[in-house]
Amino acid sequence: MLFLFFLCMFRWFLLASAIYKVTHLPGFLQQSALPFYLETGYVEVDEFYGVQLFYYFIESERNPREDPLLLWLTGGPGCSALSGLALEIGPLKIRSERYNGSLPNLVYRPYSWTKISNIIFLDSPVGSGFSFSNHPEGYETGDKSWSKHAVIFLRKWLMDHPQFLSNPLYIAGDSYAGKVVPLVVHNILNGNDLEEQQKFNIQGYIIGNPSTGEFIDSNAQVPFAFGMGIISDELYQGIDKNCKGEDYNNPKNSLCASLIQIFEEFKSEITMNQILEPHCSFATPKPKYVASTRKSMLLQESYTALFGPPIPEVKCRTYAYYLMNIWANSNDVQEALNVKKGKVKEWKRCNYDLNYTTDVRSNLEYHVNITTSGYRALVYRYTESYSNNMTFATVKGAGHTAPEYKAKECLAMFRRWISHRLL
Repeated sequence: MLFLFFLCMFRWFLLASAIYKVTHLPGFLQQSALPFYLETGYVEVDEFYGVQLFYYFIESERNPREDPLLLWLTGGPGCSALSGLALEIGPLKIRSERYNGSLPNLVYRPYSWTKISNIIFLDSPVGSGFSFSNHPEGYETGDKSWSKHAVIFLRKWLMDHPQFLSNPLYIAGDSYAGKVVPLVVHNILNGNDLEEQQKFNIQGYIIGNPSTGEFIDSNAQVPFAFGMGIISDELYQGIDKNCKGEDYNNPKNSLCASLIQIFEEFKSEITMNQILEPHCSFATPKPKYVASTRKSMLLQESYTALFGPPIPEVKCRTYAYYLMNIWANSNDVQEALNVKKGKVKEWKRCNYDLNYTTDVRSNLEYHVNITTSGYRALVYRYTESYSNNMTFATVKGAGHTAPEYKAKECLAMFRRWISHRLL
C-alpha cells in the first residue's frame, strides 16, 4: 500500500510538472488575467529519442465537459500551433501596429472556435514551435511519424485529462496539415479496434484548403489563375495543350517547362495566400521550392542568411507574423508559457528547415475509407454535402488560412457543422 501511495504521488508530481495553467500573458491588453482557461505543457511521444511535443490547451467557454474536443494541427509542415491560436481560430490575436521596441500586444478574439469547443493546439511535427528532441535523430520526421506522434500525444494527454474522454473528438488542421489529419484519424480508428487500447470518441475531422499529395494541389493553380484573370487565354491554353495534365512541378517536356516558368513569374507578382490583397513579403523564410527560378532561389537564400526575412509593411497582414516572432521569442513570454529553457534556440512561426520526408503520396484513400465508414468530414473551400458524410464549404472572400481572413464567417460555419445543422 505504501508503494502504491508513493507511486501515485510520483505520477502526480510528474503530471503537475508537465501541465501548467497560464493565467496571465505579457502583452495581453484587455484584462489583468486571461478571460479563458489556458494550459500549456509537453508530452513525450518518443521515449528513445526524447521527442516532446509542446501544446496549448484552451477550454470551451460554453460547456467544457460536453462540448467537442478538437486537436488542431498547423500546416507547413513546420508551422507553430501559435499560428492557429493567435492568427486563426483561437481567442488571442496579435495586434498589428508599428513595432516601437516594446513587446507586441495581444487582444481577445471574439470569433474564436473555443466559444463552442475545447481545442488542443499542438506544435507538431517535432521541430515546430517549442517542440523538441533530445537527440538529433529524433528530428527526422514525415507524414507517417507525424500522424503516429499525434495519436500517441492524444492517448497520453487524455490519460492525464480523463474528464475529456467522453467528449466528441475531432481532428482538425489546414494547409499541409490537411494532408496528415486523415492519417491521424485512420490511426485512431485502427487503434480503437484493439481491445487493449484506450478508446477515443472520434467523430470525424475538419480540414481547410488541404493538401492531398495529388497533382491537383499545384496543377489547379493554373485554371484558378485563368478564372481570376491573372493569366491570358493563350498561356492557359498553351499549358493545357502542352503539359497534358502531367505534374506541373516536374514538367517532362521543354515547352511545358517554359510555359510553367512564365506562369511562375506571374505568380511571383501576387500574394499567394490571398490574391486580392497587396503583394507583401512573408516575414518568414519561405520553403526553397517556392522560388520560381534557381537564380531567385539563391538570392533569397543569401538574403535570408545575411539579414533574415524582410520586414513587411505595417499595412500588410504578414506584419502580424513579424510581431508574433518578436512576442514568442521574448524571455518573459516563454517564462509565462512555461517553455523549457535551452531546448529551442529560436522560435520560428514556420520552421522550413525540418528534416521532413513526404512518405505518403496521397491521402485520398484515407478520405474515402473514413467517410464511407460513417465518420464526418468538413472540408472548407467549396457548400456541397455528399451522402458519404463529406461536406465541402466555401468561405467567400477568404484566403488560404480561411479563419485568419473571415473569422466571423468561419465560426458560423463551424458552429453549424459541429451542431449537425445544414451549412
